[in-house]
Amino acid sequence: MTLVLIPVQAVLKVLPGRGKRCLPFLYHRLLTRILGIGLTFTGSRPAEGPVLIVSNHQSWLDIPSLSTLAPLSFISKSEVSSWPFFGTLARLQRTVFIERADRRGVDRQNSKITDRLSTQDRLVLFAEGTSSDGNRVLPFKTALFASAQALKGEEPWVQAASIAYTRVHGIPMGRQFRPYAAWYGDMNLLSHLWAVVRLGPLDCAIHLHTPVQLSDFSGRKALAAHIHDEIVTTHRRLLQGLDPDVTEGGEPLDSAPMTATLPAVEVRT
Repeated sequence: MTLVLIPVQAVLKVLPGRGKRCLPFLYHRLLTRILGIGLTFTGSRPAEGPVLIVSNHQSWLDIPSLSTLAPLSFISKSEVSSWPFFGTLARLQRTVFIERADRRGVDRQNSKITDRLSTQDRLVLFAEGTSSDGNRVLPFKTALFASAQALKGEEPWVQAASIAYTRVHGIPMGRQFRPYAAWYGDMNLLSHLWAVVRLGPLDCAIHLHTPVQLSDFSGRKALAAHIHDEIVTTHRRLLQGLDPDVTEGGEPLDSAPMTATLPAVEVRT
């Protein structure tokens, strides 16, 4: 399926229209079913672009899982662009590549993100800067939150997304099994992908929080602290099998909460 759709997306990417946004969205919905990932969404609906979605990060699985929410692209370290095969997939999904190690070029990195937001895109930022073992949320890197500034009279929304892998074969994972879904440290990508396929059906819970804007806070650090607190609290509840706390202040853009489940498909060999 991937090899067939690569040339299709390559053509759509250079054409005007929504096709280049919609095909990756449909592709990842199919991919998660093939991999046996059961997705449960709760909380607010994805905000309309421009929007910066800020999520915790545990695995390459986060990308297909989050991509089933809506047509969106990711912000990634520049090294991913040169990865064989996976770099191609990232470029086809119109990933924004940044130099995380270039501390002096933060303004330039933020400008790249702001330019993309000005095209009404939804971009996903993994604010931890790396992936964790799935048991906790790491501290956030705050520099790129400045990209959510007002542009051409329109201020982007910033929407937190809490993601957690909760069950395998319908059984709660627990601390000892959660790293099987997480990809972190010096793990090999291909061997981890194969291990996930062998592991069997996984349940993934995603909670979208109420969108906010940078102007609602004193600055990017205050915004990052607010988003971090929301994700930490909800991530902990998701791991405990509790309903996420949705008693947040304010109303979502769409007053009807989003609650949907995509059934997992078990692949037997």
